[in-house]
Amino acid sequence: MTDEAQVPKERALVEVSPETKALVEKEMPDATAQVQEETMALFEAIKRRAQAEIQGASKFTAEAYLSAVQQARETIESDRLMDPERIAYTIKLMEMDAKQNWDKILSEMSELGDRLAQSAKDAWDSLFNPSGTPPNS
Repeated sequence: MTDEAQVPKERALVEVSPETKALVEKEMPDATAQVQEETMALFEAIKRRAQAEIQGASKFTAEAYLSAVQQARETIESDRLMDPERIAYTIKLMEMDAKQNWDKILSEMSELGDRLAQSAKDAWDSLFNPSGTPPNS
């Protein structure tokens, strides 16, 4: 029986990024090929999960925001209590403010992804290098 036949089908074809491959090969030079492959698959799964969470949150937040702004605009326009030009100006200000908020949210989500990746690396280091000395020294 070959090694390939022993790999479960759901993990048989995992696309590993060059960065992940380089990191695992650098940090685990003496590990077997199978251990390295499983580690790479684990890192890729963590990255995919974090990206999916960020994308899901981004989509939900953007849709909810756009819906709220559209509803607010329709309500204001239907009331006719204000000058249409003033309404347009106010909406423009709201859109600019929303874009700034949205950019900040995306930046924070990206920072969270970076922190998750660093946490995974730190956890890995603490498991395989508990002394705190670099593995190649």
